[in-house]
Amino acid sequence: MQEKEFRDYCLERKLDEKTIESAVTAILEFEEHLRKNEKTFESAAVGDVKEYVSALISQGKNSMDRLLALARYSHVTKKNDFYIYFASILGARNVLPTLSDRVAAMVGEETRRKIFDGVEMPPLGSPPEKYPLITRCVMERLEGELSREMCRKVLAGNMHKIPPESLREHRDRFLEAKSIDEFLRDLHRRAVAELEELMAEGRLFFEQKITPQVVEFVRGNQEVLSGVRSGDKIYVTKFPYAPEDYLNETDPRMKRYYACHCPLVRASVLEGKPEISPTWCYCSGGFEKLLFDVIFDEQVEVEVLENALGGDLRCRFAIKIPEGKFK
Repeated sequence: MQEKEFRDYCLERKLDEKTIESAVTAILEFEEHLRKNEKTFESAAVGDVKEYVSALISQGKNSMDRLLALARYSHVTKKNDFYIYFASILGARNVLPTLSDRVAAMVGEETRRKIFDGVEMPPLGSPPEKYPLITRCVMERLEGELSREMCRKVLAGNMHKIPPESLREHRDRFLEAKSIDEFLRDLHRRAVAELEELMAEGRLFFEQKITPQVVEFVRGNQEVLSGVRSGDKIYVTKFPYAPEDYLNETDPRMKRYYACHCPLVRASVLEGKPEISPTWCYCSGGFEKLLFDVIFDEQVEVEVLENALGGDLRCRFAIKIPEGKFK
């Protein structure tokens, strides 16, 4: 175990001593499990992680702290495939609870009960394949209880609870820019520079592997990781979930799968079932509009133009510039 490097990382993140010690123990236990199978952390594959997490679930040891420890250690050691898998099984946990709270706040507790009563989340650590049936159930109830407009508004929230403060630097740059177009060009330039730096260091961009091909893809399309204004709208194309695979894929179904970020529905894109209403992708629209909520200092409107869940080869959105905020 690269214990010193991991402890230093935890201290940088201001984790307390008890959490760090528990995390180290969790990693050592995983390494001991691998040794029994004549493997090491370095030689193991994602399949070994899946098997171990499944065993943790069956033993009731699938705590968030344990899984986060393994995810963080994967990040520190640049075991990128492991980190991507942990992100996929942990990233879905808060979306439906946050959506439930948002329904209650926007349309009332009674409607929340109608939509979410009886909805049971899979055990923590369950693979993404366990989520589409639950998502379809929630989506069918949402569309049955809410108007089309309200359904979209409820979904288009900050479901991952990203702190708006983390985006404040973009508002400062927006206020300093001479125009929206100048801000978007600068945002894109900074995004490309960040990808180049991550590629040079062998680090991930969130859960995405960065290669020269991926950098050139982003460089050639300002809509990706930024936006392009036309009239009173800003058009945004979502960065693919698995960009290198996406760029090299020719099969439409697989290309859609590599484009889709949502861990609650990706498996259905791959398998073709269960069918889930593409209105669900207003949740992704909420993620894409958050930056613009911050820079315009108000909630903006988003429209889903294309989405992988609905059969398109990319996910694309239109952000409406609020009245009085055009420059």
